[in-house]
Amino acid sequence: MKKLLFLLLLSQSVMLSQTILNSSVLNLNKPIENGQILSAENEKTQEVYVFASDNKSITILKYNKSLFLANQFKDTIRVEKNKTLMGYSLNENGSPTLYWESPNRKNIQIVQYNMETKTSKTSSFDFPANTGTVITSFQKNNKFYLLSKEKDQEHFLLFEFSDEKCDVKLFDFSPFNFQNEKGQRLSFSALVQYHYPIEKMDIGNFSPFDKTEKKSKMYVLNDRIVLTFDYNTKYTQAFDLNLNTRKVTEKIFEMPVTQFTATTNSFFLENKLFQISSNTEQFLFGIQDFDSGKNIKTIALSKNDSISFKNSPLFLQINGEKPQILKTTSKFLKQLSTVNSAVSAFNTNGLTFITLGGFASYQSVGMSFNYGSNDSFNNIQSNSKMVFFDSYLNSDLEFIKNNQAEPLAIDNLHYFLSKTRNFTHENILKVKDFYILGYYDLPTKSYIMRKFTDGFMDEGTGNSIINKAEFSKSIPLK
Repeated sequence: MKKLLFLLLLSQSVMLSQTILNSSVLNLNKPIENGQILSAENEKTQEVYVFASDNKSITILKYNKSLFLANQFKDTIRVEKNKTLMGYSLNENGSPTLYWESPNRKNIQIVQYNMETKTSKTSSFDFPANTGTVITSFQKNNKFYLLSKEKDQEHFLLFEFSDEKCDVKLFDFSPFNFQNEKGQRLSFSALVQYHYPIEKMDIGNFSPFDKTEKKSKMYVLNDRIVLTFDYNTKYTQAFDLNLNTRKVTEKIFEMPVTQFTATTNSFFLENKLFQISSNTEQFLFGIQDFDSGKNIKTIALSKNDSISFKNSPLFLQINGEKPQILKTTSKFLKQLSTVNSAVSAFNTNGLTFITLGGFASYQSVGMSFNYGSNDSFNNIQSNSKMVFFDSYLNSDLEFIKNNQAEPLAIDNLHYFLSKTRNFTHENILKVKDFYILGYYDLPTKSYIMRKFTDGFMDEGTGNSIINKAEFSKSIPLK
């Protein structure tokens, strides 16, 4: 969640910029135990779909680009029972296909739904024996993708599902070296499977610190995938994966140099790499052009300097509570040294909103007692700590003061979630210049969609988310 949230917590006289778009009765059977809901946008037509299932049936709601309900289809759950809804694809006619993963993660049931004839067709896909670990799944250009890491092999397998077939693409990392700042070699397999698992960033949406503090990140663009690795504090090791040619290109971006041991991280946005490096004595921030490797900006501060380019106070936030203000750069860096460094960037209204700082999550164990008996047990609690401040960059990547900064749509959305009860299966969808939050409302047994935009609203206005030779061939579906 973005951390302008504190403004909303302090302001009781404003109402969120949100409004109900529509509500559809679903009446799911035991929705908390059995329910699965997924929302989607047709990237070509801007139509919106909702796929909602329980253990008996699935309902598909189709909305036109003006977000009016245009069609719906209810079908009986058959082979999909006890399976997880992984994702979707859409064909040229706008008919959806859903992908259901088996509990053993070795098979996918693929169900094609025809919204006009109200019929469905089922096929099956068995993963090749060498598929290994599924790293992530995603949708792009109305297609469904699975990225896997073949066990003990130095490559990725990308499964592309569409039009009743599956294409498999191999991306080979064996030519490249991986080593930490001490010069110790790492295998690609060990790097992404055990040491630093890859976290997928959501292009176009704000990425919260609990994701961006990860050392291995993945960014999906139209015809390429960008991977960044920050396990070595001296540089960011990046890879550009061309989805058409299957070529893998390595890029090395040196970190801003500090005088002492530092924690580092980076974030990729629109062919720019934002890097952060910090310790108790220094704070450094840099921007590099991803294509050319040219250094665009570097800022270095000591603990005795003030941070002139911040657009907010310096904050310390524990367990999501109201943030505390840190009054000096020295205090900020001291707290920052206790967490994993992180940076997140997001484009809005022609500006780049950037958050700099760090995040850490951990568990603590306490002893609890049952009164009236001698029994005791361990009470495990999840905790989080975040240190951060916000800044704005203009189109020339120059820091600016934005005294009129208002909460973004994603702030409003998460604030609404924090204050709302009796709902489940929330979905966040970014469309046009606003967000849609969809969720199953337990009291009314309905799926509700709300629109969230940037800014405040005055209260009372009424405005009430294998065989390697086979990798170039298509795999038929059964």
